[in-house]
Amino acid sequence: MNNLLTEFYAYLKLEKNVSDHTLTAYKVDLAQFSDFIKKQKQKEITDLSGLSVVKHLDVRGFLAFLQSEGYSRSSIARKLAAVRSFFRYMCREGYLQDNPAAHIATPKQQKKLPEFLYLEEAKMLVEAPDQTTILGCRDRAILELFYAAGLRIGELAGLDLGDLDFTVGYVKVLGKGSRERIVPIGRQALNALEKYLNYARPQLIKDNTKAIFLNKNGTRLSIRSIRRIVDKYIKQVSLERKITPHSIRHSFATHLLNAGADLRTVQELLGHVNISTTQIYTHVTKEKMKFVYDQTHPRA
Repeated sequence: MNNLLTEFYAYLKLEKNVSDHTLTAYKVDLAQFSDFIKKQKQKEITDLSGLSVVKHLDVRGFLAFLQSEGYSRSSIARKLAAVRSFFRYMCREGYLQDNPAAHIATPKQQKKLPEFLYLEEAKMLVEAPDQTTILGCRDRAILELFYAAGLRIGELAGLDLGDLDFTVGYVKVLGKGSRERIVPIGRQALNALEKYLNYARPQLIKDNTKAIFLNKNGTRLSIRSIRRIVDKYIKQVSLERKITPHSIRHSFATHLLNAGADLRTVQELLGHVNISTTQIYTHVTKEKMKFVYDQTHPRA
């Protein structure tokens, strides 16, 4: 089965253009499925004839196993998507006749309203770093850009110097599925970036790298490092709610909608393919409206 999986992973990377993060998730999920089938069938699947014995009930059994192990609905849905995609590829290439995962319903997701920062909290967070230090100057630029452009953490980590335009005031972002978008950024974020690029970055850089945000070794900051940096300042400003780096992106969208931005514009800025993904933020603003009403109306 390893050869078939290797072929499938190459297809995902070269033809579907999935990110390294998505590819790693597929590998983990399919390895788990393979181990489950091995235990169920009491043998390892090594060739196509072995793969053909995997049936609809085996896939359902895998989902039941995941549920019994306490996996969330979103994790189960992701693992089912990986299994379904693998067998779909096997059928497309003529290796199999039927996809045993084809008609299994995806577990319904429990919609959670995203956590977001209130305006004062957002201000406290982005202004937390000490700009008189090299790393503090860098961290201020990271937080300002996060909030100004509503970026995903991976998008911010991947930014190069050529992606910034100080004249017009925008950043070019490579989002999910290698889709490019242009996002305007405000004066405060531009000021923080200018200060970092002129003062801090030259003291960090060691080799000729195009990456905007650098670590102490002068190389590109990883996603994990950026997450750690943001988490540090979240703790520093003592936010009591469960706020994550992704909450800054949620805050960006929520604050735009609260200020009157239309949903389509916010969709474009966030890089969402479907507007339904953006619509969850309208629920957040409705929650806020209800809160304000309850707090202020004399007969609430």
